[in-house]
Amino acid sequence: MKILIIEDEARIAKRIERMTRDFFKEKAEILLCDALENGLETIQQHAIDLLLLDLNLNGEDGFDILQAFLAASFQTIIISAYTDKAIMAFNYGVLDFVPKPFDKDRLEQAFLRYAATEKQPGNATRFLAVKKARAIKLIPVEEILYIKGAGIYTELHLADGRIELHDKSLEALEKLLPSSFERIHKSFILSWNEADKLTVEAGGKYNMLLKNGELLPVGRSRYKEIRYRLI
Repeated sequence: MKILIIEDEARIAKRIERMTRDFFKEKAEILLCDALENGLETIQQHAIDLLLLDLNLNGEDGFDILQAFLAASFQTIIISAYTDKAIMAFNYGVLDFVPKPFDKDRLEQAFLRYAATEKQPGNATRFLAVKKARAIKLIPVEEILYIKGAGIYTELHLADGRIELHDKSLEALEKLLPSSFERIHKSFILSWNEADKLTVEAGGKYNMLLKNGELLPVGRSRYKEIRYRLI
């Protein structure tokens, strides 16, 4: 995996790099940038998996990077003293906000969140961003009925019948979405508010009937947990 650290203070950048190597060991290739422009270029040139971003880069705004890569496939952890910007950062879909000054335990907590396959409670993500021509469109999560895997991409199926293509995988979105979304199948994440009832077909095939009448498959390994949640 490739991890990019964008931090303008050399001492802090080296500290983050050391802690990152300690956590991910040999799994990580770490790239370092000390300025906004270099960071933008590096992201364009490398397929990174995780971005560790400071918001104040020699007086330049790290939010410029969040805006430029809203629909990118990597995850972002903010490491910044500007805690008043945390809510705005989560609205851009960042995975975590680590306030400065930070210690090893707090940074590892963010890394564990990245590494975890299950969703984290209390996630504040309100929008998912999709690319439309040369523009970025923000989709409110409350408008999403369900999400379907489509190779390395995902399809956002919306309440008004539209389908929007998103650049993040189901696994990545599962970490970002609020707890009202449930992985019901290897290829589907469902907004739990849209669930009506479970159905069973001959041969033991399970489906979820949605309130709008659609049927989505339910994985065998997920059936019992989903059934108990519906009780």
